Amino acid sequence: MSSSHVLVLNCGSSSLKFAIIDINSGAEALSGLAERLAEQAPLIKYKYNGAKHNIDLSAGDAHQVAIEKLVELVKQLKLDTHLIAVGHRVVHGGEHFTKSVLINDNVIDAIKQTSALAPLHNPANLLGIEAAKKAFSHLPQVAVFDTAFHQTMDKQAFLYAIPHALYTEHGVRRYGFHGTSHYYVSTQAHKILALPENNSRIISAHLGNGCSVTAIKNGQSVDTSMGLTPLEGLVMGTRSGDVDPGLFSFLVNQLNYSAQNVDELLNKQSGLLGISELSNDCRTIEEAAAEGHVQATLALDIFCYRLAKQIAAFIVPLGGLDALIFTGGIGENSDVIRAKVVSMLEFMGLSIDHDKNLAARFGNQGIITSQNTPCAIVIPTNEEWVIASDAATIAQEQ
Repeated sequence: MSSSHVLVLNCGSSSLKFAIIDINSGAEALSGLAERLAEQAPLIKYKYNGAKHNIDLSAGDAHQVAIEKLVELVKQLKLDTHLIAVGHRVVHGGEHFTKSVLINDNVIDAIKQTSALAPLHNPANLLGIEAAKKAFSHLPQVAVFDTAFHQTMDKQAFLYAIPHALYTEHGVRRYGFHGTSHYYVSTQAHKILALPENNSRIISAHLGNGCSVTAIKNGQSVDTSMGLTPLEGLVMGTRSGDVDPGLFSFLVNQLNYSAQNVDELLNKQSGLLGISELSNDCRTIEEAAAEGHVQATLALDIFCYRLAKQIAAFIVPLGGLDALIFTGGIGENSDVIRAKVVSMLEFMGLSIDHDKNLAARFGNQGIITSQNTPCAIVIPTNEEWVIASDAATIAQEQ
């Protein structure tokens, strides 16, 4: 095993996703998830050599302990000598970062400054960075930003129609997220479909518990559905997506909600969960809808309708369409949602192929429409690979 491996860390508020990736082959030497951190019964689940294992943590153990246990595991498996860098997913880079960067004190300060724009994400990302710096002080640490890919958007796409000083003085604008995923699947689409990168019109739909659509013209993001925060845009697992901003004052003034109550409502109690009154898990909702559950059926209908509307709207900045990509947990696995959405877009020349749509699930990629131009295609995302690749490139430049 050569020294060509990168440790990828994706640190959430109560979880830590990790992988060690060989940048030459893309193979994962180790992958896993530390979950329920700082709660009862925290646990590290990992996969090594095809076998699954668990490491129990003590109640209340948080990110630092999880990373310490991860370091012990990496050393135990003798993977540490092959590492060349640590790559960190950072959700919000604001306007500070248009690409991945080597982490230093200035970068950490900039991430902290941007934390107000992503209070649920950036502080957790910083916890992972600080813990990894202690554990792997000899390795270059690289930050890869969800927002960086969208920094090519023009002002007409990213500015809100609010007093301009809020942008110039406080950075209030649309940033977009899921950038590493949209970047990865669009580059794969160029290869698979033999589309010239300098002459292509792609719409990428990343659909998971968080959902976003991006218009990608000639390899660059020109518009995206998420905004200042990951709340804007599509209906998601627990997030409302677009609502009338006047809803805030109605809830506060008429129903006596606090600002925190409204934030909780829109981010954690809405979306598929709020409509279905069952679950935020698309599989559960699809099963219930198939059994005639009225609210589950409505949740799917609203989800697909809003998604199809957003895809159609992005024909405007693109001026046409070569390919529509479905990715993310829902996008890669739900033939039901893909078929419903494509059926609403038949006026754009898309027509679902039933057998191809069924075949493109559970890690399988492929075109799911009966016509090649434009086409809809399923491409499994691989954000970890983007992070590993960027981290390795930057580390090798040092």
